Amino acid sequence: MQQTRKNILNAIFLIALIGLTVWAVFRDQDLGQVIQLISRVHPAYLVMGFCLVIVYVCSESVIIKHLLHVVKIKAPLLNCIRYSFIGFFYSCVTPFASGGQPMQIYYMRRQKIDVPSATIVLMMVTIEYKAVLIIAGVALAIFGQGIIQGLPDDASLFLYLGIGLNLFFVFAISLLIFMPDVAKTIVLWIYSFLKKIHLMKEKNNRAQRLEESMEVYRNTSDFLKKNKMSIVLTTLITFLQRFFLFLITYVVYRSFGLREYSMLHIVLLQTIISISVDMLPLPGGMGISEFLYMRIFVPVFKSPAAVSASMVISRGFSYYALVIVSGIVAFFSHIFIKDESGKIRRAVRKKRGEKEHGATT
Repeated sequence: MQQTRKNILNAIFLIALIGLTVWAVFRDQDLGQVIQLISRVHPAYLVMGFCLVIVYVCSESVIIKHLLHVVKIKAPLLNCIRYSFIGFFYSCVTPFASGGQPMQIYYMRRQKIDVPSATIVLMMVTIEYKAVLIIAGVALAIFGQGIIQGLPDDASLFLYLGIGLNLFFVFAISLLIFMPDVAKTIVLWIYSFLKKIHLMKEKNNRAQRLEESMEVYRNTSDFLKKNKMSIVLTTLITFLQRFFLFLITYVVYRSFGLREYSMLHIVLLQTIISISVDMLPLPGGMGISEFLYMRIFVPVFKSPAAVSASMVISRGFSYYALVIVSGIVAFFSHIFIKDESGKIRRAVRKKRGEKEHGATT
């Protein structure tokens, strides 16, 4: 009941955010002109954009399959594609993308993948995702000042804020992974302090659960040390994955018959938006992504109507189409994926009971 209520509230929040975003973007626009510009786009470009979204999601499934193979778990690629779509759907509709990994672990467990292995694999996917954004952000800050100086002041502010937040996240994760004992001491001290000032209460063995969760990072540290080449390979795939997503904006740019800016320039501008919104507590960076797109791409598309039309297509593929397709996959996965882990647990309990019965007789 509580989970259902939470899902309803998340849906209401998402719908309200979409409505507010649409109003903010188009309140001063000539909708007729925007629609006319969209209607002129050749269908071939739309197909390309949709294909890039699918390739983007499936790239993550390749990473998941490879990392599961490293921990000696055989998983069909089709299952890994399903996990990726499920993760993207729940990440897109929850603040801080907090719902993606728990739901992926839930469905992995239903298909006989143990929780510790699933957790480590998905932890690595997250770390690599963040690392790629950090590398791109730092490279932009050092070598891309020509592009950054051409940004509006508020867009530059969001970029540096995004770089800072991602750096803090990577630092915190690195501390948890490479110095688990130090991190454990810090986390338990913070928890004790919050209890002392009555911001948190000790319930449901919270302190014990915190200590147990720290073990995940210790296991991740061991995984990193033992599988360095696999980490390098999957990080390179993550770079390609991000490139496929950012390339959608260049496809949209060319669909408007424009050629002034290079592919690299357009991809870098889209990278700036992604870095800026990645750590903000909004589903899919909704609202902020559209705002930054409208601010950053006006010089590229030359007119407010053209940039609005291009934003509808670009965000339509990179977020809204992704939500719809992944939502459909998540829905059918919920219906058709049977809980095979439950059968195993029942079989183990039955076998254990037979042994105990045999012992007593």
